[in-house]
This record gives sequence, C-alpha cells and structure tokens, in this order.
Amino acid sequence: MSAKLRDEIEAKRAKLQELRQARLARQRQDSERRAGTPVKSPTQTDVNALLNSILGPDDALSPRSPELTPASSIPGTPSFGHSDLPGPTSLRVSGRVSRISSAGSDRASLGATLVQSATEIVVDRPMTPRFTPDLIDIQQELFEFPQRERVTYNKEIQTADLESDTETTSDEDIREPIFREREVTMDPERTLERLEEESATLDREIEEEFRDLTEEEKISILAAPEFLDFVEQSSKIVQRALNDNYDYIRDYTSGAETGGDDSEGKRVKRVCSFWDERYCKNRTITDVDWSPKFPELSLASYNKNAAAVNEPDGIVAVWNLHLLERPEFVFHSQSDVLSVTFSPFHANLVFGGTYSGQILLWDTRSKHLPVLKTPLSAAGHTHPVYAMQMVGTQNAHNLITSSTDGMVCSWLVDMLAQPQETLELVHAGHNKTGEVAITTLDFPDNETTAFWVGTEEGNVYQANRYDRAGAKAGLNQYDVYRGHSGPVMGLNFHPLMGPVDFSDLFLTCSVDWTVKLWRAKSLAKPSTTTQTVSPIYSFDEADDYVYDVKWHPAHPAVFASVDGSGKFDLWNLNADTEVPVVSTTVSAEHALNKVQWDRKDGRRAILGGSDGRLYIYDIGDMAIPRETEWNDMQKTVAGFVGGQSSGVEVDSSRVLANGR
Repeated sequence: MSAKLRDEIEAKRAKLQELRQARLARQRQDSERRAGTPVKSPTQTDVNALLNSILGPDDALSPRSPELTPASSIPGTPSFGHSDLPGPTSLRVSGRVSRISSAGSDRASLGATLVQSATEIVVDRPMTPRFTPDLIDIQQELFEFPQRERVTYNKEIQTADLESDTETTSDEDIREPIFREREVTMDPERTLERLEEESATLDREIEEEFRDLTEEEKISILAAPEFLDFVEQSSKIVQRALNDNYDYIRDYTSGAETGGDDSEGKRVKRVCSFWDERYCKNRTITDVDWSPKFPELSLASYNKNAAAVNEPDGIVAVWNLHLLERPEFVFHSQSDVLSVTFSPFHANLVFGGTYSGQILLWDTRSKHLPVLKTPLSAAGHTHPVYAMQMVGTQNAHNLITSSTDGMVCSWLVDMLAQPQETLELVHAGHNKTGEVAITTLDFPDNETTAFWVGTEEGNVYQANRYDRAGAKAGLNQYDVYRGHSGPVMGLNFHPLMGPVDFSDLFLTCSVDWTVKLWRAKSLAKPSTTTQTVSPIYSFDEADDYVYDVKWHPAHPAVFASVDGSGKFDLWNLNADTEVPVVSTTVSAEHALNKVQWDRKDGRRAILGGSDGRLYIYDIGDMAIPRETEWNDMQKTVAGFVGGQSSGVEVDSSRVLANGR
C-alpha cells in the first residue's frame, strides 16, 4: 500500500513541477509580448562572456577609466590601457612590454601597479619630445599546452577495466531505501499517515495550479496568434465532420427510397446552399467555378456591399461541400470582382478580374490579400473585366482576359506586372466608336488562337490572337453573328468529347429572353466580304433575362441555363427542343446569375444567385449518356440546319459533325 502511495506521490510531484514550469513559461512569454523587447540571443551572451573573460571587467580595464587616462598628450608619452595583445598589458618607462598571465594575476593589484607606473613617469622622468624608447624582445609562453600523453604497451592482455554499477552508487542511495524499509517496519501506521498528508498537500497544490485565469491572462491567451490559428483550423475540421450527411442508421433491408422535394422538379435534387451573413450579406454573386483537383471545392466571386463601408469592395469565397456554415477560404479585393476562375494547372491559385480593370492572383496557402496583381495603368485593362479563360497546356499556358473597352490581354501566371500580349478589338462599322464592348468570351476546345466574343450590342464576333493564313490578328470584320436584340450575357462552346465532334457548335444567351444555338464558320475558309451569320436554332421558353448558359461536359445533347426569374432549366435536345426537360425554381424572389458544371462527371451544377447564395444541384442519371446519344444529336442538328429559314448559305460539309 505504501509503495503504491509513494508512486502516486512521485507522479503528482512531477505533474506539479510540469505545471509550474508551464505557468512560468507562459508568464515570461506574456511579459515579453507586452514589453515588446527582443530577447537576447545565446550567441550574443556567449560573445559578451568571452570578451569579459579576456579583457576583464569594464570598470577595471575600460579605456575610459580615469586610472588609465594618460596625464599628458606630449609626443613620446606612453599611453596606458590600450593594448593590441589578447590579454592585460602595461607599458613601463623603458618601453618594455610586460605580459601578465590572466590565470595567475590579481586584477586589483594590476590597477594599482598601473597607477604607480603612471606616477613615476610624471615625477622621476623628464619628458623630452625626441625620446626614443629602448625596445627589448622578450619571449614568454602565453599558453600552457597540456603534456602529451605517453602510451606504453606490454605483453599482457590489453582490455579495459569495466566499472560495475555498484561502484558508481553512492552511500546515500544505498541508505535511503534501507531507512524507508526500516521506518515502514517499525511504525507502518505513522508512515502511511504521513504519506497520505503529503499526497493531500500535493493535490491542493495541483488544484491551485489549475485555478481560473485572470481577465488579463484570458485576454492575452485569446489574442495570441498561435491560439487563433489553432481555433481556425480545428473548428473547420469539427464542422466538416458534423456536416457529413451520411445516414449511420440506414436500414439496407427495407429498400425504400428517400422522398425528394416535388417543388424542385423531377430528377433534380438540391444538395446544399452556401451563405454566410458576415461575407455574403447585401452582395451578389458575379461568377462561379469548380476546383479542377478537389471536387468538393467550389468558388464564387461577390460585388460590393454598399451598407458596409469598412469591408472590402470585392470578395472571393472558396466553399467546401463538407463545411456548410462558412467558407473554407476568403480573399479580399479593393474593387468588385466580376470574373473568377481556378487555375486548371495549379490547384492552389485563383484568378479574378475586377471592375477597376485589375487582374488579381490569390493563393490558398497565403492570407486574404492577393499575392500578385496587375498595375492600374494603360498597359493593361482600365475597364471592367467580365471574362477570362486559361488556355494552353501544363508547360505552356496563358490567362486571356477581356474588358468592355475591347482590350484583350494575355498574361503569364507568374508575371502580372505587364501583359505578354495586348489586342484591341475594333470594328469599322460602328457609328460612334470603333471599340467592341466585350461581355463574354470563349475558346473552342483544342484552340488557343481563335476565339469568339459576345458584345453589349448583341452581336458575336470571331477574333484571332495572331496572324494566320488569310486572316490578321484582331477582330474578323467580315463575319457578324447577328441574332440577339440585347447584350450577350453568356457564350459557351460544345466540349470535345465522345465519338463525334460537335466543337463547332456554341450557345449564347441574352437579356432578350432567348438562348440561341450557332455553328461557327470554318477558320480554314475566311470570308472576304461582309456576311451575316444567323443562329441555327433559338430557344424562346424563358420569361426573363437569361444570364448564363453552359453545355454539359459529358452528355452531348444536354445544357443548362439560368434566368432572372430564379429558374434553373435543364435541356436535352434529343428529348425535346421546345421546352426544357426539367425546370426548377431555385429562388422565386431572386435571379440566378451564373451556372457551372463540375469537372469530374457533370452530375452536379453550381448556381450563383443575386442574393449572394450559392446553390449545388444534382441531376442524377441525366448526366450519364447512352451510346446512341451522339448519333441522335447528329440527327437533331441536321434537322435544325435543314429547317433554317435564313437565306444564308450553309456549308454542306458542316451539316453533320464529322467523327474523330
């Protein structure tokens, strides 16, 4: 019993000592933080100690000491207290140098000797200006080297004598357990009582160490940067675990399906919605995107909150499907962020285009502010940037941005000080100004030179970044894609996938309440005269502004559109071309501004609302195409082209998309 109690007491003593050391360390850190004084480094302390051991204390050997100050400045007078040797020195009348060993000298007698020598110089010896001292070389051993150990050998077995553990044990260590055992044997009750008292005393001392912190200590701990970082990271982990919607008590024997919300439309299910009052209140989502590497991460950009003058004008939030209450990352901007995109080649980088014309680069490994940004100068954009796209490959890629003054810039990711290329799109047919106000932009798949732009006037134009055969860099003046009667809000080319190539088809949407399907003219046969290209089909089902449209990344005949009435329309051209197959009212009171499919398999779509809410919808099996979908899409497009009422000549080789 007593042995167990002693072990407990030893453990309590060790714990009490650890708590006291932690408290002292915390108090020392707090005092240093409040004082703001830097702690002297060990290297500086070691240097000071070494200098004191060599030169002696400052009060005895300092050149400023009155005992070592020369009494006269007459030439030829020896000076005292100044030595180039690494030890205490003194100059005598004859000019001899006497070196005194620091190990065998007394510093007090040294000062007295120096004072006496200085007095003799002034009294006994007359000072002459031309006196030359007689110097004598004296050899003296400054360091005492240890004698070299002589090793002798004999013919006996040369083995080292190992000292036993009993020899290193002191007498006190031997006596202590004997006395304890004797004390327990003679009076066990008294010993047990004493140990219990000691244990109770240690318990009280440990409780005192666990006392409540004072208000000053609490404030100091809560304001520490380490504590704030810990809370930020750990709380995200806890919230991700709490937001896991997996049903741990699901009964797999019943086979019953969970009922969906009929108001959301058939075969379309809302997964979640993101909104944080701190960041999203009184803000509108201007653009959305999915992470190319992490399928659970989505991105949204926001404009200014007019009611909060002290908050940043623009915000970009990265949301996590496993963290619903707050964003995973928040980035700040000095201007409204109008366009945003993840870098497809660097998962940590986020690019944004602002209302002021600046291009910003944020890094998820950094803080809220951008790590790179373009200057506010005429070398780049000076008007709002509504469209941007990354083109190229992993080893050679550029960020293409466009603004409403017709300027298109190409940027290197790691150098935003100035654009690598600039291109100004102008059209000679405009009445007041030649510039083209770009609202949206897109490149076809496997194309890095030619691109198409939508404008505020409602027309769509094709442009080239560089000179090519039969066409110069800049806007194609001859081909005008005319069909909308209002500004073009979205433009998207068909993705290159499947056995048939439909990459020459693109969709546009406008504030004229329509979505139109176009076929791009062949770049191999540029026009030499002005021609008007009409859409091959128009979808007129919407009853409000259509703000965005996107082709599905896996199904050739499916696309999605969002409008000002808060509807999310899902179209399947192989099933119906007049009305959408699913029309879901996401928000009856607020418009939907943007839509984007996930990059993995297209099962989920992200929708951005004008109320600052971000919605995630799952379309289920409609994202999985059948093998016949591409052939059916060919027939559908052929029917569109054959039923065109326009008089524009259509190239017969482009009626059916060619197989790869």
